Amino acid sequence: MQALEAKLQADYGIVFTDKTLLETAFTHTSYANEHRVLKISHNERLEFLGDAVLQLIISQYLYTKYPQKPEGDLSKMRSMMVREESLASFSKLLEFDRYIKLGRGEEKTGGRERATILGDLFEAFLGALLLDAGVQAVETFIHQVMIPEIEKGNYQQVKDYKTTLQERLQVNGSVAIAYQVTDEIGPAHDRVFEVVVTVDGQEVATGRGRSKKIAEQEAAKTALNQL
Repeated sequence: MQALEAKLQADYGIVFTDKTLLETAFTHTSYANEHRVLKISHNERLEFLGDAVLQLIISQYLYTKYPQKPEGDLSKMRSMMVREESLASFSKLLEFDRYIKLGRGEEKTGGRERATILGDLFEAFLGALLLDAGVQAVETFIHQVMIPEIEKGNYQQVKDYKTTLQERLQVNGSVAIAYQVTDEIGPAHDRVFEVVVTVDGQEVATGRGRSKKIAEQEAAKTALNQL
């Protein structure tokens, strides 16, 4: 954890008073279960807390930035920002994936690359920071890390291409949009999925990704580019 602590202090000015909170945030359930004799805490409770504070801060940001947008639009924008793949990508951007403690099974099956684990890790870190330093510290961190990438418009994981494609195609009436996995490439710990998107039964585009959800987003993105 010393390398992580040094990185947080150097990059974001964050110094944890209670270092056990930081340790817990980076401990996956699989690691805790394999070391039960040590009675190690895992990060699920912190993840719950982090999710709540993230929703609050992003909601406040959107409410202030877009005073004319209705509630439905704000909710849709928020869901794009805090969805699993986006948070996982922020974890990778911060190199959090290097420091998480995983059980041997998770490590062997590619857990360090799994979006669910990395997304939960990001939320757990926010929960730990909330308990250690308060809401203002979490808000400062989010505005340092998330908001600039979102506002630059070049952080594609924030965009929900599936929703955008659906809205574009259904503007003149209902159409049937479906996503189907057509191939799974590579070993279990390094699997790449290939997905095809069809519109009214006709193949429109394909996409690849390390999870089915990411592959679906890539397929939708390609379809939008073709439109």
